[in-house]
Amino acid sequence: MNPTSAPRGRGTASKPHNRFAPTTSDAEDDGWYQEQTPLTFVTEVRHERAKTVISRNNSPDVGFDRSVNPYRGCEHGCIYCFARPSHAYWDLSPGIDFETKLIAKTNLAERLEEQLSKPGYVPAPIALGINTDGYQPIEREHQLTRQALEILLRYRHPVSIITKSALILRDLDLLEELASLNLVSIAFSITTLDDELKRIMEPRTAAPKARLRAMKTLHEHGVPVGLMAAPMIPMINDMELERLLEAGREAGASSAGYVLLRLPLEIAGLFEEWLQSHFPDRAEHVMSLIRQSRGGQNYDSRFGARMKGEGHFAELLAQRFRLARRRYGYDGSKRAVLDCSQFAPPGQQMGLF
Repeated sequence: MNPTSAPRGRGTASKPHNRFAPTTSDAEDDGWYQEQTPLTFVTEVRHERAKTVISRNNSPDVGFDRSVNPYRGCEHGCIYCFARPSHAYWDLSPGIDFETKLIAKTNLAERLEEQLSKPGYVPAPIALGINTDGYQPIEREHQLTRQALEILLRYRHPVSIITKSALILRDLDLLEELASLNLVSIAFSITTLDDELKRIMEPRTAAPKARLRAMKTLHEHGVPVGLMAAPMIPMINDMELERLLEAGREAGASSAGYVLLRLPLEIAGLFEEWLQSHFPDRAEHVMSLIRQSRGGQNYDSRFGARMKGEGHFAELLAQRFRLARRRYGYDGSKRAVLDCSQFAPPGQQMGLF
């Protein structure tokens, strides 16, 4: 990886090697002048005609077994994003390409209706935009997330959403109607209340106060909301855990959760580079605490351990979370149970019993 200073509004400027590429190339100065194409950081959106849009998983660490992601890549640019390595599947870099070379599933509505209408389909809550944020900036133009919500409402299908964007308020009309039928729950991922830390850690997300205002607005309109303090990073934002839960509760959150920083595959190198750039004085300490929580490695992928970690720091963080959740009166760490019994594809008769 060749470290390059990230421009304002981007999480990184690096392009780590694509692990699936059969060959690698390194630039060497041989003394001959050669004009170089300057790096560009303009967002490009490619269109994809997806074959399917409902993805399945059997992970015991998440509360859903299916998800719909309107976009690949995410312009929010969060340096720690667990979805970054997936960009390598499209021969793109998990670094700057993940933030700037985005893919929109333009036939999402068509494929979603097709899959929901299949004979024998059994409904269960769909997690919308779980891999990359369904309300990232390009949603303003493409409106794929709104199209998905319109279909889910028409089919009376339950849906859960997690986002870092205040753009979700654009769809308040749909969310309010879904909530009246107990078909939706929303979680806001808020990692810090510090605007400057937010700017360098997750540059194109909504400001913390904007997310809290959006949460409060949804709550006031009867839409169930929760808080995800994710990820918690040792010595960077973990000291804000209690304040985050307090702010979320004041904004109407009834549930709360957290995740300890995960560094699979290329994310580890990108994150360490980010640490050296922004927090060189504590970078070694941060990585030491992460490895202490991951069995001496950058990451532990085992089910049951990957979200919360193990060891003294992880146990202390879990204890702090439990105490804060109780102190601020959260109902629990789980979201509301959504109603699957109303599912009825248009044109099909609902069951009598």
